[in-house]
Amino acid sequence: MKSMLFTLIFSFCLSANIQPEPRAYRIFDKEGKEVSYADLLKKSNKADVVLFGELHDNPISHWLQIQLTQDLYQKKKEKLILGAEMFEADNQLLLDEYLKGIISTKSFESEARLWPNYKTDYKPLVEFAKANQLKFIATNIPRRYASTVFHQGIETLETLTDSAKEYIAPLPVTFDLTLPQYAALVEMGGGHGSDNFVKAQAIKDATMGHFITRQLERKCLFLHFNGAYHSDNFEGISWYINHY
Repeated sequence: MKSMLFTLIFSFCLSANIQPEPRAYRIFDKEGKEVSYADLLKKSNKADVVLFGELHDNPISHWLQIQLTQDLYQKKKEKLILGAEMFEADNQLLLDEYLKGIISTKSFESEARLWPNYKTDYKPLVEFAKANQLKFIATNIPRRYASTVFHQGIETLETLTDSAKEYIAPLPVTFDLTLPQYAALVEMGGGHGSDNFVKAQAIKDATMGHFITRQLERKCLFLHFNGAYHSDNFEGISWYINHY
């Protein structure tokens, strides 16, 4: 299956000039050319995977996420699959049970280790998936394993049980620390445990790329929400999707 990756790069600007119809956001392609939302929607509709790189605390990006989801659903219907960094793979069962109405909102929200801004920023996406019977994939590595990589090294993951390994990218994981995204972190680390720090970030990208790839279906579109760092410059998750 030929994967078409379209990473969304948004620039949210406030203009100093007075305009009769001020805009809340502007969209640019990878060449820095301004494009319309209609262009964004058209290209997204033709892709197999869309990586929506967000700024976690930016309300305009969250508004645009639900808008894009709704508009892509009108074109794809049940062929639209959602997924997000904000949900860890070992919570997939809870997420599935909630989407199917098996467990209550209270049970799901109290047990699923949700982000602090879940109710304002990610709940609308989950509720949209529930209302329209869409798949929603928890793609991120459980945070305890990313922490283990940081403190004890990537080799520690090999000691996990087979059941635990179901929640992470297949081992051994390929790393390319020369990618600009990771090389910058190595430089920032100054050589003091920097490899573990970078690999703790990369294992997240690898795991998200793995679970996205595993869910790809013919004529479907996987719309994935993640921090911009994880997909900037077609690296991170995008690199691992191509790798897998």
